[in-house]
Amino acid sequence: MKSTIPDTGVPIAPPAANGGDRQEASLHGEILLRLRDYVVEGNIPEGARVPERQLCEMLGISRTPLREALKVLAAEGLIELLPNRGARVRQLSQRDLEELFDVMAGLESLAGRLACEAITDAEITAIEQLHYEMYGRYLHRDMHGYFQANQRIHESIVAAARNETLMTAYANFAGRIRRVRYSANFARKRQRWAEAMREHEAILDALRRRAASELSDILFQHLRNKRAAAIEHLAEPEEGAPAAP
Repeated sequence: MKSTIPDTGVPIAPPAANGGDRQEASLHGEILLRLRDYVVEGNIPEGARVPERQLCEMLGISRTPLREALKVLAAEGLIELLPNRGARVRQLSQRDLEELFDVMAGLESLAGRLACEAITDAEITAIEQLHYEMYGRYLHRDMHGYFQANQRIHESIVAAARNETLMTAYANFAGRIRRVRYSANFARKRQRWAEAMREHEAILDALRRRAASELSDILFQHLRNKRAAAIEHLAEPEEGAPAAP
């Protein structure tokens, strides 16, 4: 699986001495982005301790900014902070996955229905562009780029619903299953990656037509299919992720 953190390590440049809060915020954001990708893409096994020293060397940073980023990932539900013992990657049971994906399916289904009532032509165009970017990544078997574009599409539909309460709930649950959502594309018994791409074609078509009920149903089933693939992948032998389909 492709990671944004190279094995040899590329230090993140610190902010200039007179850079102020803006550069510090930018540095924090880059650390968080790269660390989140590293965890989401399965580079640390579920339930395993987070190797803080190794990550500091990879990122070229000290423990303090790393631990600040780990606090954010803990709030998102990707990792668990252990009192005086560092952190570990959160491990989800099959029951956890079933419940979380069902909640996400309900939230995305509602978001799709509301989005069709409020979305602008410009927002649909932006989602179309993301869709074509995602398709290009799919054709090049770039799972990292595909997943990033995929998540932005889902987030854009939720944002178009114009409901702050829904957005807050979605963000809370999305972080907890982000890693599993990524790994589900590698389920062996079904060509999940290709299946998901076809489902996104249907999502875009319904959104263009502002077909609220249709889009709601498609999004709900899309998450249900993702849930099935995630549970299937969870039950597969640990041999690392297979080659992309």
